[in-house]
Order: sequence, then structure tokens, then C-alpha cells
Amino acid sequence: MKTERAVECVEVTKVPRGNRVIAIIDLILRIMAIFGTLASAVAMGTTDETLPFFTQFIRFKARYDDIPTFRVFVIINATVCGYLVLSLAISIFHILRSRAAKTRALLIFLDTIMLAALSAGASAAAAIVYLAHNGNASANWFAICQQFQNFCERISGSLIGSFGASLILILLILLSAMALCRL
Repeated sequence: MKTERAVECVEVTKVPRGNRVIAIIDLILRIMAIFGTLASAVAMGTTDETLPFFTQFIRFKARYDDIPTFRVFVIINATVCGYLVLSLAISIFHILRSRAAKTRALLIFLDTIMLAALSAGASAAAAIVYLAHNGNASANWFAICQQFQNFCERISGSLIGSFGASLILILLILLSAMALCRL
């Protein structure tokens, strides 16, 4: 009779092995999202192109900080990157302690806030990139990408990392929720 209770207690306190695997996947995905947001912020933040006009003294310049939406994009990506770096500590803690429920709930909450900010910044920048590529005839906005090709390639490329990081944050939220349900 005593041995049955002892076996029962051991089974109750046993940590599900799947939560440790989820925590390791969480850590890997966070590192990938760090690289995506960092690359997006650096690619956008270092984008500028100068075109000479008829003479050397008159030049046309395109820089990311000429458009406030791109500045916000860089700030949001840098903020999310900083958050992800700080959240690595909690992710490592989850590998060591798989049953931590409060910190998982905190990560779900904070990851959702960062996902909303990152999606908003990337979507606003994508709208400006679309206008840069296609223009808008009814508003008399001309497409600038025919003249500033390198500028447009870099700003378009920076969106890829940001939307990729958004997708990774969605996966992180789902993984944390799944691990929380298994506790």
C-alpha cells in the first residue's frame, strides 16, 4: 500500500519531458527572431542613396530618416530586438525549470505586445515601400524606385526580416501557450 502511494507521488511531481523540448525550441526561435529584427533595423537604418543631377553641385538624396514611418520601423525593430535579448534569460530559465507557469504567462503577454508593435511597424513601412515602388497617380505621387534602385532594394529587403520575426513571435506565443497547458 505504501509503495503504491510513493509511486503515485513520484508520477505527480514528474516534469513532462515535452516542456523541456518546447523550452529549447523557444530559445532557438528567440535567437532567430533576434537576428531577423536586428538585420531589419540595421538594413533600414543604414539605407541611403545619392543621385547626381545635371551637375555635381545638385544632388538628389534618399535616406531612410527622410520618411518618419521608416524611423518608427527602425525604432520598433530595435526595441523588439532588445526585448528578445532580455527574454533569453527567461527562456534559459524555462529549460532549467520546466514547470514555471508565471514566467510563461508573462512571456505570452509580453510576446503578444511585441508582436503587435512589430506588425504595426512592418505594415506601415510596407505601405510606404509599396508607394515607393508603384506610386499613386491620383495623388500625384511618383514611384521613386526607378531612380533609387539600391535604396528600394534595401528597404524592401528589411521588411523580410521584420515579417519573418513576426511569424516567429506567433510561433513563440503558441509554443508558450502549449507548454502552459501541459503543466
